[in-house]
Amino acid sequence: MQSQGKIVVASQHYPPDPSTTAAIMAEIACRIAGDREVVVLSGSPGALPASQIGPGKPRVVAVKNRITGKAALVRRGASELLFAARIFLALIRELKRGDVVLTVTAPFMLPYAVAAAARLKGARSALVMHDLFPDVLVMAGILKPCSIVTRTMRAANSLMFRALNAVITIGRDAERPLLSYSGMRRNKIRFIPNWATLTPAPRPITSDNPFRQAIPARFIVGLSGNLGFTHDPEIVFEAARLLKDEPDIHFLLSGWGIGFERLKQLQAEANLANVSFVGRVEDAELEAFLASANLWIIPYRKDVAGVSVPSRFYNLLAVGRPVVLVSEPEAEAALTVVENGLGWVVSPGRADRLAEAIRAAFRSDDGEMTARAVRAAARFDRVTALNAYAALIDELLDNPELAEKR
Repeated sequence: MQSQGKIVVASQHYPPDPSTTAAIMAEIACRIAGDREVVVLSGSPGALPASQIGPGKPRVVAVKNRITGKAALVRRGASELLFAARIFLALIRELKRGDVVLTVTAPFMLPYAVAAAARLKGARSALVMHDLFPDVLVMAGILKPCSIVTRTMRAANSLMFRALNAVITIGRDAERPLLSYSGMRRNKIRFIPNWATLTPAPRPITSDNPFRQAIPARFIVGLSGNLGFTHDPEIVFEAARLLKDEPDIHFLLSGWGIGFERLKQLQAEANLANVSFVGRVEDAELEAFLASANLWIIPYRKDVAGVSVPSRFYNLLAVGRPVVLVSEPEAEAALTVVENGLGWVVSPGRADRLAEAIRAAFRSDDGEMTARAVRAAARFDRVTALNAYAALIDELLDNPELAEKR
């Protein structure tokens, strides 16, 4: 007999927010709502899309939230702290003993509030770890490895991991840094990778693609999505500079975040003829945009392994495109690239090697790479991943002895 406890999903990002995190959390919430009562505490204002409304869908409760620009660090920190406090109070009102609360690492203070509220109310808690803090901030150079803030956050993490019942990782490389915390045990870790939101199938490169029509070059290198603190915009621009005299290679850039603001600043100063920007691409145009490039770049800074996994990676594979990944070879996406022959892995900070990888892709006659990319994307299956989330929730609800182990 199933437990009657409910599931509460706490997320700053949820539809109508267009981010990848919002889409993932909505998919998880809707899948679980097919079997259980689900309440979503959402920090994204606005009307829900029709697909999120109706019988068998989660009940969504809006939590007041003010999202500031990523460059405004002090204001952003204050806003996120206030949002985490509001989520804590909402959970104290909403949770009952035996319930399960699921959250994500955005903003980074949210999991602390969730773990504390669940512990106080006798509920069980699970964290979807998209990014590991403070490691992300150290990697980006915002915090020093041994600063008081870093040490304080690591101490708080040990308490949080001890209180959590499960931590869902989306990369195999996350286990090692997680187990460095005294409050974490291997049996709390569940590996459930993200999935492609586009149907895996080869998309041919066509001259009538709207994103290619204004570009005379026959080989387009694409960069798409959010460029945050973990990404390195300079390496992309320096590679474009190194390739500026090769007219058959052109860079097509579209996205948002502090990294894209830096790219625009660099382009305003250099005005490279082989670099073009387009505005943020909406979901309806995403497939055409991803199909417009011959090759895609995902540029990480040094020490990304175990800290962050690029969700956009799976959609690039789904349209059948090779990738150049800038990261350490032990990072999850790098492992997938090498294991399946999907492109190139370049050491962080080496723009010369990134430029050479792009030249190699331009010269490549590996006609099977498209098929390999599509096959790899098909293995990162939405239904399989969502069923794994549902199974974990069932385990936490229906097996109290396992859930209570610390």
